[in-house]
Amino acid sequence: MAKQIFYEDVQVGSEVTTLEKIATTRMLVQYAGASGDFNPLHYEEDFAKNLGVGRPIVHGLLKRAWLVNLMTDWIGQEGTLKRLSCRYRGMDYPRKMKTFEDPVDGDTWYCKGKVTKKNDADSTVECEIWVENTKGEKNTTGAATVLLPSKAK
Repeated sequence: MAKQIFYEDVQVGSEVTTLEKIATTRMLVQYAGASGDFNPLHYEEDFAKNLGVGRPIVHGLLKRAWLVNLMTDWIGQEGTLKRLSCRYRGMDYPRKMKTFEDPVDGDTWYCKGKVTKKNDADSTVECEIWVENTKGEKNTTGAATVLLPSKAK
């Protein structure tokens, strides 16, 4: 668990602590089971090729979950995630696997954010958030509003 961050600790332009993620075919199968999203686009090579996307793609909702994880880790136990939205702007592909357990190549994703606005009246903070691949492409972007505890209260 990250150290508790307080409203007074952040300024407009402050960066949200980066969260690193790796998606593998195994993770996508596990996510499909947990979420109930069994669209073969996320785990069947031939199906993805026939649709013209080349190979299976990472679930959009999984990338959204990564952004939720980013924000809840950053705000700590005493913070509250009030709102989160995201847009899917491109496809991301899981790492290729040498074996089911051993990823060999592919992207690492970096969930990032920065503070864009502070509201002194209610200690809320607005952030721009995104998932960025190793090429610097932001294929999932969004915004979050959080309520941070105040040192003064």
